Amino acid sequence: MKTILELGCAEAHRKYDCLEQTKPVWMQTESGDRKRVHLAGLGDVGRNVALGLVLLGEELIEKIGLYDLSPEQCKRMETELSQIAPPPGGRRIPEVSAVSWEEMFDCDVFLFCATKSVPALDSDVKDVRMAQYEANRKIVALYARQAARVGYRGLFVVVSDPVDLLCMEALRSSAEEEQGEGRRLTPDQIRGCGLGVMNARAAYYAKRHPEFSLYLTEGRAFGPHGKDLVIANSTDPAHYDDNASRALTEMTVKANLEVRRLGFKPFLAPAISSAVLTLLAMLKGEWNYSAAYLNGLYFGALNRQTPQGVQWEEVPLPEALFDRLERSYRGLEEILWNGF
Repeated sequence: MKTILELGCAEAHRKYDCLEQTKPVWMQTESGDRKRVHLAGLGDVGRNVALGLVLLGEELIEKIGLYDLSPEQCKRMETELSQIAPPPGGRRIPEVSAVSWEEMFDCDVFLFCATKSVPALDSDVKDVRMAQYEANRKIVALYARQAARVGYRGLFVVVSDPVDLLCMEALRSSAEEEQGEGRRLTPDQIRGCGLGVMNARAAYYAKRHPEFSLYLTEGRAFGPHGKDLVIANSTDPAHYDDNASRALTEMTVKANLEVRRLGFKPFLAPAISSAVLTLLAMLKGEWNYSAAYLNGLYFGALNRQTPQGVQWEEVPLPEALFDRLERSYRGLEEILWNGF
């Protein structure tokens, strides 16, 4: 049986694999080693990511810097988040301040939460994340080029949709700015935070439908968090059920549509599950659901950062499950390379 490490892009497109890997200076190395986190984009997701990091980041985050094209929104969030405080003698709260474009990458971790638009609630768009791709890839390219210009060495985290495709755009765009003292981003500097909420949504349905309950103890989520998502009820060949896994995948993919039908945009769970909780686990070197560079493109699966690089959960996968992962991987490859 094969493992996830056997997924791979065409040989012609492996030009980034040979780039020098960077020491993960953004990881927590000892107790009290708190990081500076800057966040760009204070829309629905960005505001809640900032709030979540203020409330949960006491041990890992020293300062949170905020940036938005709207000075009023930025000032509002700086003011409100700075007014969150525990009772006397309570735990510490990370310091919050606004940052300028020039200060954007004076940090250990950068979170890209900016987005141009989200389809309206009454739109008939089937795959919201792909509808955002064309607009958001132009925005992430601006930030990636700026990161390259200043020789940024920290972690570049993509939260905006679609994270896997935008991670690749950031990698490619940064290479266009490598000149003078500038330095392109390397593959290991970039992560996509989007898969965490899909794991959470799969678990939500598994708790409510007995036929999917095995997911709670043995299940895994893989790939992008759109139509090519892969949910497995188990990675154990003796327990993997392809029909149940596909049914749970379908429910998970459509979970956001259920919220939209109620008249709301589904941004709370993604902000916390995909971004906040995933980032905190990442900083500690714990297992998390994120998209990392895998043999030619960014792919989501359970992984963790080590001083030596990304460690993937390397378990033998049932043939039927590996076939699904390969189709998902090839789908991303087709979008990335056939469209340019």
